[in-house]
Amino acid sequence: MEINRVAKVVKGGRRFSFTALVVVGDEREVVGIGYGKANEVPVAIQKGVERAKKNLYRVPRHGSTITHQIEGVFGAGHVLLKPAAPGTGVIAGGGVRAVLELAGIHDILSKSLGSQNPINLVKATMAGLESLRTPDEVADIRGLSVNQVLGLTSEPALTSEPSLASEPPSGAADAEGPNGGEGSSARGGPDEGSDAAEAAEPGDEASA
Repeated sequence: MEINRVAKVVKGGRRFSFTALVVVGDEREVVGIGYGKANEVPVAIQKGVERAKKNLYRVPRHGSTITHQIEGVFGAGHVLLKPAAPGTGVIAGGGVRAVLELAGIHDILSKSLGSQNPINLVKATMAGLESLRTPDEVADIRGLSVNQVLGLTSEPALTSEPSLASEPPSGAADAEGPNGGEGSSARGGPDEGSDAAEAAEPGDEASA
């Protein structure tokens, strides 16, 4: 995808070599990137392809686009990826387009928000694709069904617990009488009143 000549300064002068940024994919759902460096261009490309095959990733898709909006960040590279309707095409350029096309994505919107360095752009795009999640994964994390995650069915209503504020505590019911006043224990029962009357009778006779 990108071939660059680099130089290393040594005692006798400069020593040139070549670097190759390679993207591999099956144009269905698997994609990977690699970076190779050698003294010759074919060897550098071969190294890049071998490293890219070791870093393959299966991209979650919804039809011909991605499952949800995502932002990929790597270093100074910042790429925004948004799902698009069928027929939109790949709205991207440079290394971002190469990665998306080899991943089998045919309808997507993208925007570079950071560095324009090809290496950072490609790695930021891969970081965004690796952060994508499927509805099944989100449903497992949130403890919901796939239909609830997609908004096809409403979530079950929470059952309200019966309120205990209207019921008086049991201790208060014992302390209060039937008319809301104090109970018989606070006023003194009929037995206590009869005892007081009997105690007063002998004194009244003595005074008489």
